[in-house]
Amino acid sequence: MAELEIGAAAPLVVATLDDGTSIELAELYAKGPLLVYFYPKSNTPGCTRQACNLRDNFELLAEKGLQVLGVSRDSVAAQTGFRKKQELPFHLAADKEGVLGTAFGVPTPLGFAYSRQSFLIVDGKVAWIDRKAKPDTQAQDALKALESLKEKSAE
Repeated sequence: MAELEIGAAAPLVVATLDDGTSIELAELYAKGPLLVYFYPKSNTPGCTRQACNLRDNFELLAEKGLQVLGVSRDSVAAQTGFRKKQELPFHLAADKEGVLGTAFGVPTPLGFAYSRQSFLIVDGKVAWIDRKAKPDTQAQDALKALESLKEKSAE
């Protein structure tokens, strides 16, 4: 499994969302910048902190035009329960078969759970990668990356 690099075309795969619907990631890319964050398992302490950090900063993320999609190997039912319990304003993808993880090159060190990684997709390209995403600062780190990209493009 090859790791994605900055500047690479973003993976064009289909995700199964927590509500059971499917969406082509290309549809999300077309709507503006997208943070795709991979996490090990729903309802665990670190993953809950990461999701809640994004939830608590979601209004600011949305103001900056940043969409959010969380991804784990959990089932649709587990993702639905996690999203409802934590009142998340963004969708979670149930990647039970590992399609998204493989496409993004995210390892499963224990064989069943993703390592915590985040990808910022802008204009259909990988613009930023955090291979050691921090649960408590995920939103702030993504916003800092997005702002940095905007500053570079304005130069």
